[in-house]
Amino acid sequence: MIANIAEQLRINVQKVIIGKKETIDLLLAAILCEGHVLLEDVPGTGKTTLARALAVSLGCSFRRIQFTPDLLPSDITGLSWFNMKEQEFEYRPGPLMTQVVLADEINRATPRTQSALLEAMQERQVTADGVTRPLPRPFLVIATQNPVELEGTFPLPEAQIDRFLVKVQLGYPTQQEENAILERFGQSDPLAGLEPVTGPEEILALIEERRHVRVEASVRDYVVRIARATRENSDVQLGASPRATLALYQAAQAAAAIQGRDFVLPDDVKLMAPAVFSHRIIISPQAQLRGRSSAQLIEDIVASVPVPVEA
Repeated sequence: MIANIAEQLRINVQKVIIGKKETIDLLLAAILCEGHVLLEDVPGTGKTTLARALAVSLGCSFRRIQFTPDLLPSDITGLSWFNMKEQEFEYRPGPLMTQVVLADEINRATPRTQSALLEAMQERQVTADGVTRPLPRPFLVIATQNPVELEGTFPLPEAQIDRFLVKVQLGYPTQQEENAILERFGQSDPLAGLEPVTGPEEILALIEERRHVRVEASVRDYVVRIARATRENSDVQLGASPRATLALYQAAQAAAAIQGRDFVLPDDVKLMAPAVFSHRIIISPQAQLRGRSSAQLIEDIVASVPVPVEA
């Protein structure tokens, strides 16, 4: 069932987004794991369009929040205001009280506002005026940040980066894809006519189905060994946390389900490891001087860990 719905969602999103199958599959995996996505790329590569197309395809409510230095926590969580007619306080929901949230340029917000988003991402609730309110399910945060513009930004703390299930980079399209973009968007906006292919209740059923994807003991141990290898590598200053290990385990389940299997292969783990781990580790200054990236290090670490084989 998951593979069928995932294929429909992918086809629907690709009515707007040219190519990017791997990226779309990573977002679908995040939905199945009830995780969140960090989209990092230069402006104009389609981050906002991808988020909107996904929200419409899911049949979920969608809100976009433009993060700025003057944005207050109450601007995203909501606040209580005094109704003169009723002579009582009423809660006015903020944009976080929705199912798919696009947090645009998240690193432009102050740490105080970032912490309010952190609570929503991790605890799936918001606190406004001392009252805690649960968020709707499914709840997905797609946060974007510009990696080349640092002026006027507040770098995300490690605790918050660790809350993102995957980090995704769209990259520039190929020449053929860019020509297709001009052809598709030249006369109309395909996003305006996009229709949903599923709904929140069905998504929750798929999330529950993902939990039952089987992971053999040897594959589970493979996940743990990869995580531990990041902590023992001399080029890594801070390795993957136990939360990251769990995230890789769940992401591998989602990857298997999207491909139509009810069991996880080591290849599923290898496929998801760079997207799940690369933003959660801190590489050493020496490795940075040698031009190594966190994604390259994760690929090398995964290649160095023996793959479990069938007895």
